[in-house]
Amino acid sequence: MNDALRAALAETGHSIESLAGMVGVDRKTVARWLNHDHIPHPRHREAAASALRRPIGDIWPDTSRRREPIWFRPWQEIEREAISLRSFQSTVLPGLLQTEAYARAVLAGADVIARSDVERHLASRLARQSILTREDPPHFTAVVDEAVLRRPVGGRATMREQVQALITACAAPHVRVHIVPSTVGAYAGLNGPFVIAVGPEHRIAGYLDNQLQGQVLTGAEDIAAMLAAWENVRGEALSHWQSVDLLTEMAKTWN
Repeated sequence: MNDALRAALAETGHSIESLAGMVGVDRKTVARWLNHDHIPHPRHREAAASALRRPIGDIWPDTSRRREPIWFRPWQEIEREAISLRSFQSTVLPGLLQTEAYARAVLAGADVIARSDVERHLASRLARQSILTREDPPHFTAVVDEAVLRRPVGGRATMREQVQALITACAAPHVRVHIVPSTVGAYAGLNGPFVIAVGPEHRIAGYLDNQLQGQVLTGAEDIAAMLAAWENVRGEALSHWQSVDLLTEMAKTWN
């Protein structure tokens, strides 16, 4: 829990509702801020600290010691506040669904990350996954190319654990996984992975990843193109339960 924020609310006489009104967000958003691991968007941090008459660092002191790369922080803020996330991946599984062993293998296999930094990046990636297990998680839909699940990242034991973890995740009502079967020919997903986030104020943002860093997109034309790509990849994918059946068969192949 964020005890500093809770104390500031009590000392100033503010409630969750009144702070939400002053900052311009909904009540659930402020309630999430009371969780120590949930750090608001910079503009919301500034507005909340001003309303509570406290320095930002007194309420969110860990923002200067975060583990993720600087270039990734804008997207992480968007991801934390999202009410829905749509992710397409053609080369690896979405970070929010990766097991520790799978994530470590992915990070260790990337020459752009120093070996000494692998564990730091791993801790950051695993910490992000808490958004799917919190009290009010976003609706998360992942479309994954079948080739991703056939690649022996980390070895057979790692893949067996990873596929089983996906099957378990699919049981949650807010998580949906769809697999694009290998029988599909050319489709929009061949142009690369992307993520689309819808925020609590229904603002849409997109994210593109590459070998060096990611890019956050908010322009109308860019979002329209990403939504069109999403419709294409989702249309080529199996249904959620067909995908679960395929995952169940895949798990046997990794024994």
